[in-house]
Amino acid sequence: MASLMEELIATLERELVAYQELLPVAEKKTQVIIANDLAEIQRITEVEQEAIAKVAALEQKRADVMKNIAVVLNRPLTELTLPKLIPLISKQPAEQEALQRLHKELTATLRRVSEVNGHNRILIEQSLEMISYNMNLLQSTRIVPGNNYTRNAGQWDMTASQTGMFDAKQ
Repeated sequence: MASLMEELIATLERELVAYQELLPVAEKKTQVIIANDLAEIQRITEVEQEAIAKVAALEQKRADVMKNIAVVLNRPLTELTLPKLIPLISKQPAEQEALQRLHKELTATLRRVSEVNGHNRILIEQSLEMISYNMNLLQSTRIVPGNNYTRNAGQWDMTASQTGMFDAKQ
């Protein structure tokens, strides 16, 4: 059981480091989204994807270790979460303290990553809305051939079929 606890702690520590490395990338992405730097957004997204793959592998390892701990403790895996595991290992105070610390730090880090990602999602949605608005504005603007600066420039007799435009949302 001690080796399983050491493996769980080591996995959680690596997972915490991975999330802590992901946080500044997500915060940088906020600034890049605001600056509308598409090339940098693409580069940051690639970095994020690599970090997410690393986290997913660590999460799978953590799940495997938790399965083994559930077997040793003769508990159903569905009922064995980190907060429920901590009181069960009271005879191992060093491991218990490490798990408490890691749980607290992981919770705080994940909360912050989630907040930043939520903010980025809102910024991206607003950017897409603005792009959609601009596209619709461009599509609704019809230019009459010839001199557009006459007294009647605001009056058009062209039908939609003459413009060649289409509504992308339909």
